[in-house]
Amino acid sequence: MSRAATIVGPQDHGRRMTLGEFDTAEVREGYLYELGRGVIIVSDVPGKKHLAQVNALRRLLTAYDLANPGRIHTIAGGAECKILVPPLDSERHPDVAVYCTEPPEGPDLWKSWIPYVVIEVVSPGSEKRDYEEKPPEYLDFGVQEYWIFDAEKFQVLVKRRSGARWADRVLVPADTIKTHLLPGFELIIGAVFDAARKA
Repeated sequence: MSRAATIVGPQDHGRRMTLGEFDTAEVREGYLYELGRGVIIVSDVPGKKHLAQVNALRRLLTAYDLANPGRIHTIAGGAECKILVPPLDSERHPDVAVYCTEPPEGPDLWKSWIPYVVIEVVSPGSEKRDYEEKPPEYLDFGVQEYWIFDAEKFQVLVKRRSGARWADRVLVPADTIKTHLLPGFELIIGAVFDAARKA
């Protein structure tokens, strides 16, 4: 006799759950769900300013991908990928994840396919998660760079792996993000914040 799937909804915000239980749970539509350190986090779908920034980032990355075939394998959004960190009972869904390798074979895809770059766009209520909780998890998972776009502060915090820690650099709208992970890629930060302003 098969066991009924666990259903998670907005009423479960703050409920404790293991990563194994959360990974197989079904969720009620209309909300975003993550598991952070064994606690269910339920949030509203972000608004149009957040969407405009994510859309601008994806367009810029796609333009680079089209001009440089073979450098990027996949550009994924929050509903298209997940990062599983079993030691911390965390399941994260970054706004944008850039994978430069092919996905591994086998059933444990999301435990072993590591994005080179992960990008989060800060929205109201996500500050603690984006700035405090996710950096050590992404570092532990093997991510090489983590970019935090914050339209309220008009800055981007770029975290680059340096051994077993992050090396941080704060950039402003006039600055350009370049990375050795994507040779020739240049992202003018102001273009992303302009998208939010016009939304």
